[in-house]
Amino acid sequence: MAAVATTKVEESVRLALTGRRADVRGQLFRLALLSMLLVALGVLIVLIASILIDAWPVLSDRGWEFLTSDTSSLASRTGVRQGVVGSLILVGIVAVIALPLGIASAIYLQEYARDTRLNRLLISNVRNLAGVPSVVFGILGFVIFVQALRGFTGPNSYGRSYLSGALTLSVLVMPIVILVSMEALRTVPASIREAAYGVGATRWEVVRSHVVPYAAPGIFTGTILSLARAFGETAPLLLVGAVTGYLSTPPGRGVWQILQEQYTALPTQIFAWSKLPGEDWQANAAAAIIVLLAAILAVNLVAILLRNRYARKW
Repeated sequence: MAAVATTKVEESVRLALTGRRADVRGQLFRLALLSMLLVALGVLIVLIASILIDAWPVLSDRGWEFLTSDTSSLASRTGVRQGVVGSLILVGIVAVIALPLGIASAIYLQEYARDTRLNRLLISNVRNLAGVPSVVFGILGFVIFVQALRGFTGPNSYGRSYLSGALTLSVLVMPIVILVSMEALRTVPASIREAAYGVGATRWEVVRSHVVPYAAPGIFTGTILSLARAFGETAPLLLVGAVTGYLSTPPGRGVWQILQEQYTALPTQIFAWSKLPGEDWQANAAAAIIVLLAAILAVNLVAILLRNRYARKW
């Protein structure tokens, strides 16, 4: 009986490997997954095509002028330069604050912290924070960075400044950076750590020279995608005082003065223009959406290049 059962198993495996066995349920499941993928791609293509149709008059007529013009009360003169510059400044500050703190926290939680009840509770709270809606972080930023820390973030702008927006976005993306970095560190095989410890390396040497380089592609990809999310956030910036109308930027200001003054960002400009009546403003909003999509795609391209650049085979 055992020999007969073994023969049947071998025959089933041979038929499955050669593709001669009819797996109806597997084929149906595969077709269902493929149909879902096609539906999602179809919806995405329709959305992008409709936005391109609406944005084409602005992109074709104004082109580079639309990218280099400041905000204006006239639809024929307004542009996205201030929004793009504001978003880049915000993302730059977020990268300086959130990435080092998030990656360092992930390294500590994954490589140094012991598996205690307190640490498990801390990781659970980080996971919960990663799923909190962004508008909640906007309320937090308004209470802490705009009101409580007004003397630091912007006494002349009542706390509604680049610093308030960047600190709010940093708190928003930091749990995501921590979780992504922990997952990347968790994928490092234990044999690499054991081999390094076997030749007398310290824990710091193992983390610095073996664990972090191996996990670098995943860390780079996750953190840059987190920055892409910060680049496209709107609700937190609206709550912490991002300007949705005309913004005056006088020259001759220092870096610290700029960071403490009022600001705008590309997503907030899109939000403001989409509410205004008239086809001209709707076309401007669509053109700004195309610019935002191009910027996010560029960030994703940087993530892919960095992942390929720092990928290491062990």
